[in-house]
Amino acid sequence: MFKIENVKGFANLGGLLESIITIAAQIFTTSKLHLRFKDRAAAASILADILKSRFDKTADNKQGIIVLGIPRGGVIIADVIARKLHADFDIVIGKKLLDPNDKQNAIGAVVEDGTIHIDQKLVNSLQISQEYIDKEKSDVSEEIKHMMAAYRGKGTRDYKAKDRIVILVDDGAATGATIITAARFIKKQQPKRLIIAVPVAPRQTVALLRGEADVVEVITSPSNFKTVGQFYQNFIPVTHGQVIEIMQNRNLLL
Repeated sequence: MFKIENVKGFANLGGLLESIITIAAQIFTTSKLHLRFKDRAAAASILADILKSRFDKTADNKQGIIVLGIPRGGVIIADVIARKLHADFDIVIGKKLLDPNDKQNAIGAVVEDGTIHIDQKLVNSLQISQEYIDKEKSDVSEEIKHMMAAYRGKGTRDYKAKDRIVILVDDGAATGATIITAARFIKKQQPKRLIIAVPVAPRQTVALLRGEADVVEVITSPSNFKTVGQFYQNFIPVTHGQVIEIMQNRNLLL
């Protein structure tokens, strides 16, 4: 069991760090070589406290913040963070482009306006044809259109990201493909600042994300990373209905 007393120098810790460790003691468990979040809401709570501390130390107006979640898991994370920061909330829809021989492996991603990111080094090493990539992009883009209609309504709604602080969140990042693509889409909206926040991501992915945002907040970057789900006790897939319920509760889907 994770115990605060075992943290070296705990008695000398101040403010935020002590608070984070206290929260962690309540919502983390240990499993062999890594820590696990209780669930997405618990992970989001820690992220929200980290972000709140950042804003408390700056002159940034919290009213100028919007939190954008990537469906589906990132919507749970974004909802919790937005509530704790008293910030606006919305979603940005992107989906992975998958390796034809390993559907667990992303070779890139695309978002709602067609912005695309391809891991060209991976594509070359796997010898994936441009023909496959074009078809995969077309198929995934159709899925995104259906998701847009279901989650954001049939009409267009502005993201209201211009000149605001945008926090882009997901429940974790493996390759980072979807977050990278979403970040590039958001930057077209001319935000004042873009922050990427995820509970867990491997170190090499964090390095990639730092090249796409002004700030990257990650709770843990484990060396033994294999999948996002291994760092959660409860990683049950978020349902279509859960996303719709959150959007309706926020009067974003009428």
